[in-house]
Amino acid sequence: MAISVGGEGAAERPMSDINTTPLVDVMLVLLIIFLIAVPVAIQQIQKLRVPIMVSVESKDKVENLLLSVATTDAGGRSAGDPGYDGSNRGGECRVYFNNITPVNSDELRDLAYKRLDNIVKRAGGPAAMMANPELIPQVHIRADVNAPWRCVAGAIYNVQLSGYPTVGFITNPVDPNG
Repeated sequence: MAISVGGEGAAERPMSDINTTPLVDVMLVLLIIFLIAVPVAIQQIQKLRVPIMVSVESKDKVENLLLSVATTDAGGRSAGDPGYDGSNRGGECRVYFNNITPVNSDELRDLAYKRLDNIVKRAGGPAAMMANPELIPQVHIRADVNAPWRCVAGAIYNVQLSGYPTVGFITNPVDPNG
């Protein structure tokens, strides 16, 4: 068995030839796959029809508690006051019961408890409420984008102390065209 190591007179040179045949073969296969796959994908996407539905609020839904959360502006004015400049991160928290009546923490707890108690009595007691979860009212909070979390969390804490099990947030829908 003999191995050639180059010998004394033969200068060793690095091999500079690259076999490109396998690379070209792979590229041709990928080209054919894309030429077949792209028209099929485009046909399927163009035939897709998305249904347009109109959202209608159910009429038998129990009244939910609506809260608005904001803060005073830099001048100390509340929402609704003349010259109000919008919520300020360092301002005092303001909670509006049913989006109208300004309340403090104690008033919010009391009003929310009385409201929930009346709804439970009207439904026939706690057992009737538990039998039909659709009767259980929810709290919907609409908070100003600049209202700090401490204000929103305080409102959530107070309505949960009042007995409301579900709290949700109301947001403005995003315009897909804008």
